[in-house]
Amino acid sequence: MSAPAGPSTRDVQRPPAPSQVRLGGLLGEALEANRRGRLSTFVTGPDSPAIAIFDPAHRAHNDEGDWYGEHAGKWLSAAAKAAARSGDAILEAHLRAVVGYLADVQDADGYLGTYAPARRFMVAQPPKPESWNGEPALRTWDVWTHSYLLLGLLDVHRAFPDSGALEAARRIGALCFRTFCIDGIDITSVGNHHGMSATVLLDPVMDLHALTGDADLLDLARRIVEQMEANPRLALVERALEGADPSEIATGKAYQLCWNLVGLAKLARVSGDPRHRQVLDAQWQAIAAHHLSLGGGPFGGIGHRSREVFNPAFVFDPQAYVETCSILAWLQLNRELMAITGDARHAEEIERTAYNDLLGAQAPNGEDWCYYSYANGRRIHTNYWRCCKSSGAMAIEELQGIAWAERDDGPVVNLLGPGEATFARADAGRVHIVQATRYPFDGAVRFELDVEREATFALRIRVPAWAQDAALKVNGVAFTGALVPGDYACIARSWRSGDVVTLDLPMSPRVHRRSYSNIQVSRAPDGSPVRQQVLNYRWIALGRGPLAYATGLVDGYKTAEIVRLPDDDARIRIDTLPPQSDDSAPGLRLHFDDRPAIDFAPYYGIGARADRIWRLTWLGLAPVDDGADPEDCGAL
Repeated sequence: MSAPAGPSTRDVQRPPAPSQVRLGGLLGEALEANRRGRLSTFVTGPDSPAIAIFDPAHRAHNDEGDWYGEHAGKWLSAAAKAAARSGDAILEAHLRAVVGYLADVQDADGYLGTYAPARRFMVAQPPKPESWNGEPALRTWDVWTHSYLLLGLLDVHRAFPDSGALEAARRIGALCFRTFCIDGIDITSVGNHHGMSATVLLDPVMDLHALTGDADLLDLARRIVEQMEANPRLALVERALEGADPSEIATGKAYQLCWNLVGLAKLARVSGDPRHRQVLDAQWQAIAAHHLSLGGGPFGGIGHRSREVFNPAFVFDPQAYVETCSILAWLQLNRELMAITGDARHAEEIERTAYNDLLGAQAPNGEDWCYYSYANGRRIHTNYWRCCKSSGAMAIEELQGIAWAERDDGPVVNLLGPGEATFARADAGRVHIVQATRYPFDGAVRFELDVEREATFALRIRVPAWAQDAALKVNGVAFTGALVPGDYACIARSWRSGDVVTLDLPMSPRVHRRSYSNIQVSRAPDGSPVRQQVLNYRWIALGRGPLAYATGLVDGYKTAEIVRLPDDDARIRIDTLPPQSDDSAPGLRLHFDDRPAIDFAPYYGIGARADRIWRLTWLGLAPVDDGADPEDCGAL
């Protein structure tokens, strides 16, 4: 298998500075709720609980091995982006105070965790007695915590270069280099999930290398991959090249696996190793094909698998769930792949996840979050210390830098929705673009350009993959170039102030179907295979535009429903209901012959996103006798 061809340097997408972009609509509301809620209340200074656990007196006796130290890095990363985009002086002051405190309590050797000396990642830990691959006997999240601290410190440095954050990050990097490259500690032996919780260090190490140019950090990145490959239960590159499904690598933990792939993507941009690109493409394809919910988040936790892991490929159950932490890693993976390939499919997945599972996990107050989001199940807000509250806040802040981008030949629109962006070009000077629309509720999108000097450049607008028969006009004249769903429309022309581009996206209701058949195979006395169908389930769901739709408790009390519907989607009767207000989406009404209609609304907003409400995305389909011989059935 050859590596996918990458774009030329001039084709690479570059994210704009936070001050260049403003998001409105649903995404803008989520960003502001995030800033006013979680980011402004969870941490306000060194005395906040998530920071106080770094106090040397506390960590000197901390043998618990928990992950709570991750909250500091996640908050630093998200709050730095929020302060930079909003100019929030109070949030900036909180950031500077926390960075100053962390720098003060950082040990001379660079250690900045929450663990007692004997439990730190620089100390070789005994393996589990039954482990043949170095899985630690005691749970440890020490490298994990330092990985998030690195990401957070570097984001603070990018936003506020005089904060001192970079020096603290350098010291962590130097400690990790000494530990894993000189002292010989195997990084997979100090991380859970067969090492995946430690090898995530690859991601921030590559960021630190990019900022500093330190060659030791590139050596450290390569050592991490070497040790990853030497662990037979992990061996991410080798197993992926052999065709392993994501559920088959290490424990199949969605969050950790996606984060490892983020780091590998950053290394791939430097290494030039074609195998790295092959791994990324194969794992992304497998996740996208078999392991996403209708709302776009990594989906799992059903059957014999433990929680938060991918199901085996082709296993589907509407009561599976999405961990909000895995949404963060999935968004970041698509962000990196979009930068590498320029492929619109990665922006497509980011938009799908953002408008559905991400917004569906956040409460309107910006403070409360769901740990797990169920396609069919109850929405439950999680507690103060749970990881997903900080991951969700961090994921929301990713959107500002993804929605718009710039290439050498012009601006790029990755996410559709109200907002605006400003670009500085040598040929045109200041280029300001306003995106006016009710998207994702409406398919009419209008782009208004204000150009300092008339100039020729390309404006790229992503056309969603679901948008068949989309229409695009420039100043009222039909666009004659390629308009391919799932790709960018490239409008290269001489632009001047007052130019207007309109994109019309038909938003007819769509029917989604899923099925799952379980085939049990045994042997007859003569050795011949005996195949018996054990399960055969079918489900149906609805969507419109980028939004997944759901209903509440059916008939006011049912947590599930079996319905009869035609097998031909064209014969299914669905009405589009008018929106109740200018800032709400149209509803959908599904009609039946043998029971009252069921009304659906966008999944993310069911029940005003209140705690304890039910969301039902998938309805079961009544069984049918298709005349097939059960012994001839295969897995669907």
